[in-house]
Amino acid sequence: MNAQTLSFFIAGAVGQLECALDLPDAATFPEPRGLALVAHPHPLFGGTMDNKVVHTLARGFLALGYVTVRMNFRGVGKSEGAHDEGRGETDDMALLLAHMRRQYPDVPLALGGFSFGTFVQSQLQQRLIDAGTPAERLVLIGTAAGKWPMPAVPANSILIHGELDETIPLTAVFEWARPQDIPVIVIPGADHFFHRRLQHIKNLMVEMWHR
Repeated sequence: MNAQTLSFFIAGAVGQLECALDLPDAATFPEPRGLALVAHPHPLFGGTMDNKVVHTLARGFLALGYVTVRMNFRGVGKSEGAHDEGRGETDDMALLLAHMRRQYPDVPLALGGFSFGTFVQSQLQQRLIDAGTPAERLVLIGTAAGKWPMPAVPANSILIHGELDETIPLTAVFEWARPQDIPVIVIPGADHFFHRRLQHIKNLMVEMWHR
């Protein structure tokens, strides 16, 4: 993503998993404010950790001072294995979290995801809640409501969706968020991939984070 991006691999249940680490600006953040894990869209439809929305999510977390880590899911890029419909991907994200916690054991945790990645991260958050160690916050872009069985998420989650999303209709997100009483930030004119409107994602993340 930038000159400081570090590529590395971790051992997953079905093989090696390709990951990328970015550090926040050391001059602005001598000590990281937290750790953020970012999940990419559906592997069978071209989703990778280099997706432009995923990059934008990562930049938002970096601007907030978070050490930011991305992973290529099973069967994507140099990651081994095959797509597992979210189950194995959630297991793998949990392994990445355990790996990063050995380096950053005490900082706050945030989870971010785009499209299919929102399903993975919301499942991981449910596991963390059950274990008594929830992430402090979720940022879900193009939330996969209606596509996959999205669990409920904490009230402080940041949900950003495109008005003209043709993959996950805005109405489906409203129906999922309504009983949870969680606001949805709608970007007018944006499609699923936020073409020409990516800058709003980072700006909204930073603005909403401190509310």
